[in-house]
Amino acid sequence: MQSVVYKNYINGEYVESSSGERFVDNNPADTDDVLGYFQLSTREDAKNAISAALEAWEKWSETPPGERGRILIKASEILDSMREELVNILTMEEGKTLNDSRVEINRAISLFRFYGVLASRIHGESLHSSELRTHLITIREPIGVVSVITPWNFPAAIPSWKIAPALACGNTVVFKPASYTPLIGYLLVEALIKAGIPKGVINYVTGSGTTVGLEMITSKNVDAITFTGSLEVGEEIRRLSATSGKNIRIQLELGGKNPAIILPDADIDKAVEMVARGAFGLTGQVCTATSRAIVIDKIADEFIRKIVERAKKFRVGNGLKEGIDIGPVVGQRELEKILSYISIGISEGAKLVTGGKRLTGGEYDKGYFVEPTVFTEVSPDMRIAREEIFGPVLSVITASSFDEAIDIANSVEYGLAASIFTNSLDKAFEFMKRIKAGVVKINKPTTGIEIQVPFGGFKKSSSETFRELGETVLDFYTKIKTIYIGY
Repeated sequence: MQSVVYKNYINGEYVESSSGERFVDNNPADTDDVLGYFQLSTREDAKNAISAALEAWEKWSETPPGERGRILIKASEILDSMREELVNILTMEEGKTLNDSRVEINRAISLFRFYGVLASRIHGESLHSSELRTHLITIREPIGVVSVITPWNFPAAIPSWKIAPALACGNTVVFKPASYTPLIGYLLVEALIKAGIPKGVINYVTGSGTTVGLEMITSKNVDAITFTGSLEVGEEIRRLSATSGKNIRIQLELGGKNPAIILPDADIDKAVEMVARGAFGLTGQVCTATSRAIVIDKIADEFIRKIVERAKKFRVGNGLKEGIDIGPVVGQRELEKILSYISIGISEGAKLVTGGKRLTGGEYDKGYFVEPTVFTEVSPDMRIAREEIFGPVLSVITASSFDEAIDIANSVEYGLAASIFTNSLDKAFEFMKRIKAGVVKINKPTTGIEIQVPFGGFKKSSSETFRELGETVLDFYTKIKTIYIGY
C-alpha cells in the first residue's frame, strides 16, 4: 500500500490533478507508515467535478428510486465483504482502536443499507382541499448538486450518512474527504462504483479546503452544501456560500462543549464509567465528547477521586494492538492544539490532577500520543470550560444545586449533546426540558448516536436548519412541490 498513488474520480474516470502535485497519507500512530499518496487538487479539478455532477443530475434524478436504492444496497454488501480490511485501514489512517473502527465500519455499512431501503419510500402527501372538486398532493424532488465536505474523525460514517441519503433522493455528489483520511473515503466511493453508480453521479476530489473546498462552496452550479467540522470553518462556509449568487441550501454540524451533570442520587460508579468513556474514548476526538463534568459539590470529592483512577487505567498506544483503549491524536497540529489548551488551563488557575503530557519514548516517538487529562477547580468562565479542545481533556466543575448545574451547562455557545446522571425521574424530565442541546442523554454518555433518529445541535453547534440522519434528513436533500388538481 505504501507506494500507491490514488487519483481523483471525476465523471466516471480516475484522473490526476491538474496541479501534478500530491500529498502523503500517514499513520498517526507511526508516521513512518505511508498509506498512500493523494492528489493535491486545484479549483479547476473541483470545477470539473461539479460540472460532471451537474451533467449527470437530470438522468440520475429521473432514475426510479428503487434502482437508486438497489445501488446503495449493493454498495453496502460490497463494504460488508471488505469489513475487516476496512477496519484495519481505518485504524491505520485515523488512529482509533480496532474495536472502535469496527463499530464505525459497521455503521457505514448500515447507513448505505438504511438509505437504500428508504429510497423507495420517499414520498409526498395527499391532502383534503377546502374547495370542491379539488385534490391536493405534494411531491419531493431532488435538490441538485450537493457538495459533501467531511472531517477526519469519522471518515467512514460521516461521509456515508451524507452521501447515501443524497444519492437516495436523486441528487448528484461532489465529495471532498479530509486530507488526514482520504483513503477510507476513496474506498467508500469505490464500493459505489463497483455497485454500478452511473458516471458523474459521485465525484471524489482530494486537496485543500482553501482551494477545492472553496470552489465547492462558492460555485453557482452547487445547490446544497453539507459540512461537518469546526465552528470557525463552518461560519466561513456560511459567509462564502452567499457569494455564489444563488440561494444555496446549507447543513452545518460544528462541534460542541458537551456537559455531563452528575447529581447526588446517581449511581456514581456508572456515572464515572460513562463520563470517562465519553471524555477519553476515541481520544476525545468526537464532536459529542464529554468535555465538562458538572458535579454537585457534596459528591465532588468522590467523583474526582474515581474519575482520576479511571483515567489512569486507559491504555494508550497503537490502535492495531490488542488491549489498547485509546489511539493517537490524528496529527501534529491537533496534538499541539490539545497541549496548548492544557497549558491555558494551568495558566487560568485550574488544577491538573492527572495526565496533561505528550507520551514519549519507544513507539510513542513515532506518533501523536497524549495522556488522558483531568482538570479540577475549573470555573465556568475559563477557556478550557468554554472552547472546544477536541482531545482527551475533561474539566470538572462543581455546582451547589441542580439549577446551578443547568445554568452552567447552558452557559456556552455550543449546544450539541448533554447528559445527566440521576435516579430521579423528576430531575431527568426537568433536564430534558431545560437543557439547550440537540442530543439529550439520561444516564448515558454524551457520545454514541443511532442512525434512525435525527442528529444535530442547537446554538453554534449547528446551522439549526436541517438535521442529519433518520428520515428527517430527507428535508435537506429534497424540495417539496405542492400541486392543486381541479376536476
